[in-house]
Amino acid sequence: MAAHVPRGIDEMPPQSAFSALLGIEIATCTPEEVVCRMRVTEAMGNRNGVLHGGALMTLADTAAGTSAFINSPAEISNTTVEAKTNFIRPIKVGDTVIARCVPVHVGRTTVVLQVTLTRDDGKIVGSTSQTHLFLGWKD
Repeated sequence: MAAHVPRGIDEMPPQSAFSALLGIEIATCTPEEVVCRMRVTEAMGNRNGVLHGGALMTLADTAAGTSAFINSPAEISNTTVEAKTNFIRPIKVGDTVIARCVPVHVGRTTVVLQVTLTRDDGKIVGSTSQTHLFLGWKD
């Protein structure tokens, strides 16, 4: 693949219904940084009364997928091929979680991303690393 110009947020496909269901919002979207937010509701809780890990991973994946898309060549999509999350602190109902994603490496066929997840109080609640593959979808 030849060198490419990063895409703009206006080129993004519509938000997925799943991300919308969780209320995930994109606050910042540049090739260097994507920031997403999610307000934690009771419906997102686990049996311990705090945010379910799957919801936190969805927020991280949304930020990483957005960053991968912005950094992918035109006419190309991406898919997550590896994801690892460390859960550090609980997030209570009513808190807002912020996911800040930065690309660590943007190559010809893959992009490696680092997502830092924080609570309203600024404390880190989790960290996610992801690798996305650039690909052209085939029917």
